[in-house]
Amino acid sequence: MSHILVVDDEPALLRALKINLHARHYSVLTAATGQQALDAVSRTSPDAVVLDLGLPDFDGVDIIRGLRASLSAPIIVLSGRSGVADRIGALDAGADDYLTKPFVVDELFARLRAVLRRAPALTLPPDAIIGDHVVDTAANTVTGPDGTVRLTPTEWQILRMLLAAPGRLVPGRELLREIWGPEAEERGNYLRVYLAGLRRKLERDPTHPQHLITEPGIGYRFRP
Repeated sequence: MSHILVVDDEPALLRALKINLHARHYSVLTAATGQQALDAVSRTSPDAVVLDLGLPDFDGVDIIRGLRASLSAPIIVLSGRSGVADRIGALDAGADDYLTKPFVVDELFARLRAVLRRAPALTLPPDAIIGDHVVDTAANTVTGPDGTVRLTPTEWQILRMLLAAPGRLVPGRELLREIWGPEAEERGNYLRVYLAGLRRKLERDPTHPQHLITEPGIGYRFRP
């Protein structure tokens, strides 16, 4: 089940989209303001966002930029603004698609299915330094002062997702969903165990990590 965040200040439209999304077996979270959208993304990681530009508190383009600071999921703009400049501004800010109001519901869902099919590929640096260790992402090897360090397949999955977003918060739910599946989104203990193992293997002082950072209650980040 894909998780969709719908952001719009029209209560009737929010209700209609929520009903239609549920009917198509999507999980739905709604927000009526830009701040509510940013707060929602800080707590969970949706698979896609449907966003109106005409919000009461922030301009929609600024919200797109704010979402992009911590979210790689596709963003579909659903707006009454039909000008070319509006489209270009939204797409340049990080939106993946743009649909003007009034719209055909079936077209919106076709576009949603299309962006959800485009799974973002991880773009990894050729190597990374973690403490005294060099991580070669192409060869899937870690070398430290005492030679090769062996990581489990799950440790590699977690590490690769963090390395693909240097400095950026990766929500715990996103890690859990990508590695163990949607049913594991509440199993935060999985990540605590594996991150502790990675720190023991890679950090100079696992009790005071400098690179594999926990943001309590939210997620993790790789600090170069």
